[in-house]
Amino acid sequence: MQPINKFTKSASAFLLGVSALFGLPAAVQAQDIVIGQVGPFTGLPVPDALQISQGAKAYIAQVNKAGGVHGRKISYFEVDDTYKPDGFVAAMEQAMQRRPVALISPVGSASLKRMLDDKLLDKYDVVVMNAVPGAEALRNPGHPRLFHVRAGDKQQLEKIVNHARTLGILKLGVLHQNIPMGVSGMKVVADEATRLTGMEVKGYEGSINPEQMAKAAQDVANLNAQGVLVIGAPPFASAGVAQLRKIGVTQSIFILADTSPGLLMKVAGDSARGVGIAQIYPNPNGRTTTLMRDFQTAMKAAYPEVTSFASFQLEGYLSARIVIEGLRRSKDVTKSEALAKALVAMGELDFDGYRVDFSKGPVGGRFVDIAVVDISGRLRY
Repeated sequence: MQPINKFTKSASAFLLGVSALFGLPAAVQAQDIVIGQVGPFTGLPVPDALQISQGAKAYIAQVNKAGGVHGRKISYFEVDDTYKPDGFVAAMEQAMQRRPVALISPVGSASLKRMLDDKLLDKYDVVVMNAVPGAEALRNPGHPRLFHVRAGDKQQLEKIVNHARTLGILKLGVLHQNIPMGVSGMKVVADEATRLTGMEVKGYEGSINPEQMAKAAQDVANLNAQGVLVIGAPPFASAGVAQLRKIGVTQSIFILADTSPGLLMKVAGDSARGVGIAQIYPNPNGRTTTLMRDFQTAMKAAYPEVTSFASFQLEGYLSARIVIEGLRRSKDVTKSEALAKALVAMGELDFDGYRVDFSKGPVGGRFVDIAVVDISGRLRY
């Protein structure tokens, strides 16, 4: 081995100093641990990806301020996939050039199914922490490096069906989108209704196309059910609620957690009032738990202009927090295989009542609640 001379030491020190001074990319700053996010930052379903990013970056800022992980700072980046499967494949290829150890919360069942069908997690050395939505098609069989923080669509739909039964709803109409989460979701609803016995469920498949949406919504209305469940991506769910109310459906309507109340209000307006939305995280504006206080403290430090917090921000915060906890316990913070093993081995993480545990499988969280949109567009738990 050749001895390191004074010039080599000086040059190395100079390069590190320049890198820190001018904020060169993570590939240059070899000491950084790289985490990324691929998501739809333009077009619908904005602002989901942006809010996930805000929550993740709020926690990462805290970690970096405290010295990082094992003395190494976290570098975070984002790539826009335009909410299209082809865009996701291209964006993931671009993201992997940055050599991230993990990607946070990609969005879109069609894009995520493409990721699995194209075996991108076998092609690339990366852990994906969390996936939006929680469609069963993305979880069974899933992938050993695809971890899910949120409760899945299956848990949400079972909760909604049981809640509807508690409300005395014995006839439930389902408007579902012709994508993986809609098709698999309809089967979950039918299976749960059969298990409960005495509950009639009938589904109608539609698409985001206005004419097809109008026809499917009218079929649901003609069923004259006591309640309606809409299953689909946020643009579909929002448009479905608007169309159902427009043609006179006054019964209770339920949707899944992927659709934010803000988007629902934007598309459906006053028709959003009274819609029940499954919640897979506790109230992000609550103050009763340590988790909420920690989350809000991080958000206020990073985004002082934000006065009301969203579930997607909490989702990004938790996803980043869990990845970083795994990195702290990992034998090699640059290898996804080591991170995946650490996530499985660490067992249950209890965030003051919100529990995540990957020791028995890649689905870590099971929390589900139902909140109702009020006249101002806020959620009432």
